[in-house]
Amino acid sequence: MPRYSTEAIRTVALVGHTGAGKTTLAEALLAKAGAIPAAGSVEKGNTVCDSDPLEKTYRHSLNSALVNFAWKNVHIHLIDTPGSPDFMGQAIGALAAVETAVVVVNAETGIQLATDRMLKWAAKRNLCRMIVINRIDAENADLPAVLSYIRQAVGKECLPINLPSQGGKDVVDCFFNPDGEADFSSVKEAHAALVDQVVEVDEKLMEKYLEQGEVSPEQLHAPFEKALREGHLIPVCFTSARNGAGIAALLDIFVNLAPNATEGNAPPFLKGEGAEAREFYAIPGPKAHVLAHVFKVVMDPFIGKVGVFRVHQGTVTPNTPLFVGDGRRPVKVGHLYTIQGKDYVETDVLVPGDIGAATKVEEIEFDRVLHDSHDEDHIHLRPLEFPVPMHGIAVETKKKGDEQRLFEVLHKLEMEDPCFKVERHATTNETVIRGLGELHIRTKLEKLAQQYKMDLSVKPPKIPYRETITRVAEGHSRHKKQTGGAGQFGEVFLRVEPLPRGKGYEFVDKVKGGVIPNVFIPAVEKGVRMALDAGVIAGYPVHDIRVTVYDGKHHAVDSKEVAFVSAGRKAIIDAFAKAAPIVLEPIVNIEIAAPDKFMGDLTNDLSGKRGHVTGTDSAGGENTTIKGLAPLSELSDYQTRLRSVTGGQGSYSIDFSHYAPVPPHTQAQLISKHKQPLEEEEQ
Repeated sequence: MPRYSTEAIRTVALVGHTGAGKTTLAEALLAKAGAIPAAGSVEKGNTVCDSDPLEKTYRHSLNSALVNFAWKNVHIHLIDTPGSPDFMGQAIGALAAVETAVVVVNAETGIQLATDRMLKWAAKRNLCRMIVINRIDAENADLPAVLSYIRQAVGKECLPINLPSQGGKDVVDCFFNPDGEADFSSVKEAHAALVDQVVEVDEKLMEKYLEQGEVSPEQLHAPFEKALREGHLIPVCFTSARNGAGIAALLDIFVNLAPNATEGNAPPFLKGEGAEAREFYAIPGPKAHVLAHVFKVVMDPFIGKVGVFRVHQGTVTPNTPLFVGDGRRPVKVGHLYTIQGKDYVETDVLVPGDIGAATKVEEIEFDRVLHDSHDEDHIHLRPLEFPVPMHGIAVETKKKGDEQRLFEVLHKLEMEDPCFKVERHATTNETVIRGLGELHIRTKLEKLAQQYKMDLSVKPPKIPYRETITRVAEGHSRHKKQTGGAGQFGEVFLRVEPLPRGKGYEFVDKVKGGVIPNVFIPAVEKGVRMALDAGVIAGYPVHDIRVTVYDGKHHAVDSKEVAFVSAGRKAIIDAFAKAAPIVLEPIVNIEIAAPDKFMGDLTNDLSGKRGHVTGTDSAGGENTTIKGLAPLSELSDYQTRLRSVTGGQGSYSIDFSHYAPVPPHTQAQLISKHKQPLEEEEQ
């Protein structure tokens, strides 16, 4: 592979809703650039990006996929991402590796749920954004309406850089050579609007433009990129990946107008931990210390663990000693690769702007920073904000003895997907897997069955309720046991008080005078934590509570750790009962996208599930998005319900919002099912 300088490298992520044609667009770009002989088809299952067997079955992307190609002496790294809200974690992860987010919109449906989300996430990451309206040759496409709606929904900074012509068979340039005829609108008017928008970021150029009435494209290059960086301009391009319209023009836009690593907005790194961490930016120079960020991990069934990373600073070569995160010992990466779908192509150098992969380095994990000097210890990329996985299902092996293997396989799946979580609940003896939606969980179960041959039983998980208190109270317990020899003695007085939601747990030692020796304070806390973790009134973990131990007694001979563990546990149970305890349930944000005609039924249905609507937005065409809040416990069968109400035309996504008290009758039911064990500890 030819070597490219950082200035000749572009990094682009294709994002947007399912069905926008991102994978087909990637195929068209690869074919036009000569990277593949001919474009594959999603329907035939022979595309470069959708190589996973499950992707071929479902006929849409489930994972982000990397490809690269050259066009006019520029090397382009492109990431194709899933569009379903269930697989949003893969798309968000890709944003950490690119300068430009290309939001692909289906010309027939316009902006949809995931489209809007990705535009906002990309803006939050300070990425340059472009919009590609794909499928411009579709019979039902109303292109003027789609462009108008995009400008209404996103902003007036969305301006066409080319326009469809010849009935969607071609496009005409509105920036460099604005002389053609378009299917709608005026090319010259579009050109004037672009120039007006671009010169606004350069006062001197604006003065020249006002004086002369025109500026050359060469003079517009620097302010164009500044406008992109500042979000002052979001170019809109038109393509048809099916018939090839606008594909060469889009490649030219990547080469001539998309930023390289020296021109884009550098991602913010943090050095240090917590509140003391300071922000800094990588310098994309090849001779600087290495800084690279792992934005994707793949557990390849043939190769093993693959860490995919973006180089932000310095040069990486085979056998370069690299530290992984805060690791004390460097690892040597024996082989470096670029990725072309499922294929790994060995390379001998990666420079700033490059995306590459390392295999068989067990220390590599998602979101870790790779570096070559201890000067870069305690460095992290500013954290990506992923939706919290709330859809869950409890799994267990049908075959005895497979439990350990199940945990190992689930850990592999967890390493690959930042929005897939595995929980082990000791109180319920359940292993729960959580994802972003019913489809997300279903594909994981199918992968477990097909790739890993795991035969599992599944059932709905118990809702992750919590317990807390609503007022201050005090508790006391004296543990005394005498059995002829040395006895056991420990006495504890403590106070509990509620903390604001989300503050967790605090333990405060205010014992004075040595009435409880310091050596036994950890035992008291151990007993407290045992009770809080197991739940006090309904068997669910306790959160948002401060426990202050302020008094007690000990015996010079009989006091032992076990005595204070028992006293601490019983004292907290005593205080908890007096502190007006309540059970909390998870409340989730829910977004439902469906045709307008179903809105009444859906809002009524949401109300019937103790939910309420917080707002509605037009989703383009005849679709509307309902935003609301609802208890997670009411949504276990919502996919089936939504499918029934909308005839399969609706989709939804949820993410965690907050915890709130359950209704009194629900709390009474939960308490009645639980019997708090208060047996004396046999020692």
